[in-house]
Amino acid sequence: MNVTELGGWSTTCDRAFAPWAEAGFEAGRVALEHRGAYQLLTPTGELSAGVTGQFCHQAEGEQAFPAVGDWVAFHRGDPATIHAVLPRQSEFVRKAAGGKTEGQVVAANLDTVFLVMGLDGDFNLRRIERYLVAAWESRATPVIVLNKADTCPNLDDLLDQVESIAFGVPVHAVSAATGAGLEQLAPYLGPGQTVALIGSSGVGKSTLTNHFLGGQYQATQAVREDDSRGRHTTTGRHLLPLPSGALLIDTPGMRELQLWTTSEGLEATFADIEELAEDCRFRDCRHQGEPGCAVEEAIAAGDLSQHRLHSYHKLQREQQRIDQRQDARTASNSKRRWKTIHKAMRNHTKG
Repeated sequence: MNVTELGGWSTTCDRAFAPWAEAGFEAGRVALEHRGAYQLLTPTGELSAGVTGQFCHQAEGEQAFPAVGDWVAFHRGDPATIHAVLPRQSEFVRKAAGGKTEGQVVAANLDTVFLVMGLDGDFNLRRIERYLVAAWESRATPVIVLNKADTCPNLDDLLDQVESIAFGVPVHAVSAATGAGLEQLAPYLGPGQTVALIGSSGVGKSTLTNHFLGGQYQATQAVREDDSRGRHTTTGRHLLPLPSGALLIDTPGMRELQLWTTSEGLEATFADIEELAEDCRFRDCRHQGEPGCAVEEAIAAGDLSQHRLHSYHKLQREQQRIDQRQDARTASNSKRRWKTIHKAMRNHTKG
């Protein structure tokens, strides 16, 4: 087997890896990451790896470190050593948990993102919008998978609601428990394709994974009846080769997806509002009471939901706060670097 047969390798990877190949490095794909330790898929099988000290020193933030789905240049050893991450074709990123102003790469080099939501108490249009923003921003193709269709008495109504906010995004209603509708997902899982499952706990991602693998790989648990929430059955992100020749990245359930960047994703997700805004009287209209606002006129006419505009504004404000924190962090890092440079210059002068 050569590296192209692992799935997901492209001509772009060929070009990026060429200098490393000439220097005697091998290419592998990150299948698992846990506290700085990695499992790589290679043409000769899986192996354990870690990043070099130089890599750690030169990495600018958490996003620079290898993530599940990344292609890396490595040297064999016990463990192997990762020296570089090849440029990503796509990356699903969220804000790191806690107070950190950093992005966290959930999965890299994806062709498709399955945004999985349950047709039970988990169903939430506003959350779908949030997931769509992150998916469009990732540069992968979003696909909405509505699971537990067998338990939903008003399926057609909920499908209409989702399709009204998911412009150009395929929407599939399935039942992972019974297998109904899962054939709709087969076209996305062809040889060499990389697909990630993203969604809350209890939506059925592990059951879907077991179906795609053709066996009981992931443990599954029933959700609580009172609020349809589940417990985490997937504890880490894992790249799994499927019998179809595709690669699947299963991810732990997200209680909340905090966005990291939204510039293009927000426009794509709220294309209806962006289009209406072109007819507003003022180019900088915020759709908050300005005269001649085409967006508010559409709401008054019943052509646009007030809830959707509220969601749009909420995500805009969230991005503004993130931008402010990023600007403050950049300024702080710049100030620290200059202090280090000036100190080194003074020491050199004294010497």
